[in-house]
Amino acid sequence: MKVFRSDSVHRAARLKHEDVLLNSVSTNVSPVALRRRHHSCPISTSAQQPVVPLLFQRMIKFVLMVNRQGQTRLSRYYQPVELNRRAALEADVVRCCLSRRKEQCSFVEYKDFKLVYRQYAALYIVVAVTDAENELSVFELVHNFVEVLDKYFSRVSELDIMFNLDRVHVILDEMIQNGHIVETNRSRILAPLTALDKMADS
Repeated sequence: MKVFRSDSVHRAARLKHEDVLLNSVSTNVSPVALRRRHHSCPISTSAQQPVVPLLFQRMIKFVLMVNRQGQTRLSRYYQPVELNRRAALEADVVRCCLSRRKEQCSFVEYKDFKLVYRQYAALYIVVAVTDAENELSVFELVHNFVEVLDKYFSRVSELDIMFNLDRVHVILDEMIQNGHIVETNRSRILAPLTALDKMADS
């Protein structure tokens, strides 16, 4: 005797068959393919890397080189600061560092970041860093920067900085990019300037 199924029974059997097929290929087919074939829900983005707040990032905010009179000889910012605010910021930072005694610590808490500074003869180098940055590594970075300048200029002076500012920026950019330390080897830092000097002499 021949048995006829109703439409609802046919529909239920078809859905069950599709579920079995879906489960059987889910381990071999990428989520994108399953989405295209079966029009499932969009893939969740919860697995993406969370955005780290700027407060907890380790980075350098700016570098200043000033003399004892508080005159800025070099400034390099790695975070956007409006031009009309830079003069006031630099004056306040320089006043904060130059007013300290020699026996005091070279790390200073300033507003929402920290200052690391070192004095070399008549010049002060001030580096602003986030709270998460390692002050000792930045302290050594400043000394490495001065050693590279000494190697290139043969005992660097304030006049060397003033009249060769473009080359000082090249050296600094080889060491720091986007607020992060990328190079500390002196020979590799000076390689671009050495190549430029050879081209100029030839």
